[in-house]
Amino acid sequence: MVLKLHNTLSRKKEDFTPLDADKGVRMYVCGPTVYDTAHIGNARPVVVFDVLFRLLNSLYPKVTYVRNITDVDDKINAKAAETGEDIRTITERTAALFHADMAALNTLEPDFEPRATDHIAEMQVMIADLIEKGFAYEAEGHVLFSVNAMDEYGKLSGHDRDQIIAGARVEVAPYKKDAADFVLWKPSTGEEPGWDSDWGFGRPGWHLECSAMSNKYLGQTFDIHGGGQDLIFPHHENEIAQSRCSHGTDIMARFWMHNGYLMAEGEKMSKSLGNFYTVNELLGEFPGEAIRLALLKTHYRQPMDFTKDGIADAKTILNKFYTALKKMAGVQLENEPDIPTEILNALCEDLNTPKALSELHQILNDLNSSMGTSGWSGDLESFKAKLLGAGKVLGLLQQDPEDWFKGTTSADDLDEAAIEALIAERLQARADKDFATSDRIRDELAEQGVVLEDGAEGTTWRRV
Repeated sequence: MVLKLHNTLSRKKEDFTPLDADKGVRMYVCGPTVYDTAHIGNARPVVVFDVLFRLLNSLYPKVTYVRNITDVDDKINAKAAETGEDIRTITERTAALFHADMAALNTLEPDFEPRATDHIAEMQVMIADLIEKGFAYEAEGHVLFSVNAMDEYGKLSGHDRDQIIAGARVEVAPYKKDAADFVLWKPSTGEEPGWDSDWGFGRPGWHLECSAMSNKYLGQTFDIHGGGQDLIFPHHENEIAQSRCSHGTDIMARFWMHNGYLMAEGEKMSKSLGNFYTVNELLGEFPGEAIRLALLKTHYRQPMDFTKDGIADAKTILNKFYTALKKMAGVQLENEPDIPTEILNALCEDLNTPKALSELHQILNDLNSSMGTSGWSGDLESFKAKLLGAGKVLGLLQQDPEDWFKGTTSADDLDEAAIEALIAERLQARADKDFATSDRIRDELAEQGVVLEDGAEGTTWRRV
């Protein structure tokens, strides 16, 4: 089976093969900046690349998946200034809630999840290297990458220098040699996080973080780098520039993959429009699996209009599949189910999840077509294996059907991810001084046999 993936760098679909078969497939995906609750737009790339991770694991014996956490950033600093909270408190709480939300969407954990603040030393080494090689310079406590020093800058995004200068996301500052140059290191005030360096007390630029962490865990060159379309420029363009120039390589990643923009209720997501959905809010109304299915119904490269009606439809669809699996509860499988060929073919065509879901529906239709007056006939073991095998690579249909229909109504049914999500929501409510919500969550958990214990090290829980 040949895996074909669309490469943003070449702007075409290409056959995928690992750069180094001995090292296996190496994939890096940009993770969250942990300053606020994840919205559904943040969830889309996590779910998309989770399916790719599952697919790669089915095709290759070794896959290494890295997804970072950005825990030093101006957005985090602004949140701390707004709320008066300690930065570490904000990042730890937000990261915990992100993990709980993504677990509820049935996403697998990456092999490595490095935090930016744990890799400052690696970033400083890269900066020093870029200065020594003439690709970066110091100016007024800043270190900047010189865009004009790299001939192929702009290849990923297709932007030329004039377009870059005209772009709203380029900071114009008097200490820059060129308006397109971007920050590798910048000074910190006493209120901002910072580290000692050869260029003064400061902190890294956002783009540098991913270059340093991907190099540490995957090497100077690797197979796949993914993220949302909004990261193509400037983030990924700048990653390529600083990584290639530091390492002296022709590529950073062979394949660059980007999911499309997400709209909500026909409009760009906006809190002012009332169509801004956080994952945590949606999980209060819908099962995580229904949200996941709704995200997979549109091809990952296409823009997507995400609606609550779409999640409700997804839940109805899942009801049909779980009804069939419930009826086949007595059918035992001797072996771990394989991915059906038709599902595998669809996913190997640039992760075509709509086609894969269509094939999954056809399996169910074929099963229902086998039903006679006395019930289903045919090879039920084969049908069940196909449903579960397809569901495994898509991250669907992995629950016990009884649990799906029962919902989470008791402590035994409320899994750890759901409990952690509620605890994170309660912590956020307490930070917002919304004590009514905090008390409500505590009481709801208590009713389900989960007792919370607040202490100096945070909140722990136990079942009673």
